[in-house]
Amino acid sequence: MNPKIYAAIAGAGHYAPEKVLTNADLEKMVDTSDEWIRTRTGIRERRIAAENEFTSGMGTAAARRALESAGVAPEEVEAIYVATCTPDMIFPSTACLIQASLGAKRAYGFDLSSACAGFLMALDTAAAAIESGRIRNALVVGAEKLSAVTDWTSRNTCVLFGDGAGAVVLKASERPGIRSSLLGVNGDLADFLSIPAGGCKLPASEETIRDHLHCIHMSGRETFKIAVNTMLQAAEEAIARAGLTVADIDCIVPHQANMRIVEAVAKRLGEGVMERVFLNLDRYGNTSAASIPIALSEAVAAGKIQSGSKILMVAFGGGLSWGGTVVEWL
Repeated sequence: MNPKIYAAIAGAGHYAPEKVLTNADLEKMVDTSDEWIRTRTGIRERRIAAENEFTSGMGTAAARRALESAGVAPEEVEAIYVATCTPDMIFPSTACLIQASLGAKRAYGFDLSSACAGFLMALDTAAAAIESGRIRNALVVGAEKLSAVTDWTSRNTCVLFGDGAGAVVLKASERPGIRSSLLGVNGDLADFLSIPAGGCKLPASEETIRDHLHCIHMSGRETFKIAVNTMLQAAEEAIARAGLTVADIDCIVPHQANMRIVEAVAKRLGEGVMERVFLNLDRYGNTSAASIPIALSEAVAAGKIQSGSKILMVAFGGGLSWGGTVVEWL
């Protein structure tokens, strides 16, 4: 009888653009203040990609670092899954562009669009392919150039978002790495967080550009409540499916969107949980699908995650979509 195949994370990497946009910089652009932004979001600064810097390039840089960390050569990669809501173009996919840049000639790939929950959706997809025996490894990338779809005249949204990329390498393993995954969507609430134009429903026109419909639109107050409830549910169910308790989790890597959301979820999970949460949103803001892999990579580099560590990743985003994933680090 053949042994069961599991999927495990073998390496992680991230990339952030050089340009830093601080809250003080935003004070000169819109009617806001450093104190207003920090107290409501926890964000102090974010990274902004250069004009000639795109999602595929940032994703490639993060992917190279993840491959180096895992000891996997580009030509060994069998699949590339890219989570992004800001692809370089509608098609070809960002995955194709990253495949070419890496020289990963054996790999197939595609993009997955699920906003801030996209990385966990892509991770689950890659893990399923490995566990089925179809492939032995996969590169999972979360990359975004949100500055390209941010309304820089809206103080309610322009303070939130930044650019960057993170990536992990999944390998077939004899012991569980991806311990559990809980994913969900609710399309009835699609309008709460969206980019209305740019698809076939509202193609580019003078009106859509004038009305900033190619930019991120968000119903902040309603989104906050739903985010807390769905992230809490996803976290609790993912932990239970892994056969663990909250006390067993060594590190929590949440989607880095808003400090108040993270604190509210941690408080509901139990006393002392916040001490195990890894945060970098003060330096990056909300980078959507890139958020969790960037934070995961930084947590590993900081020694917060080591062999045997049990990690909870949890996210919420447009769709509405959400996910919770429990990983044991190799």
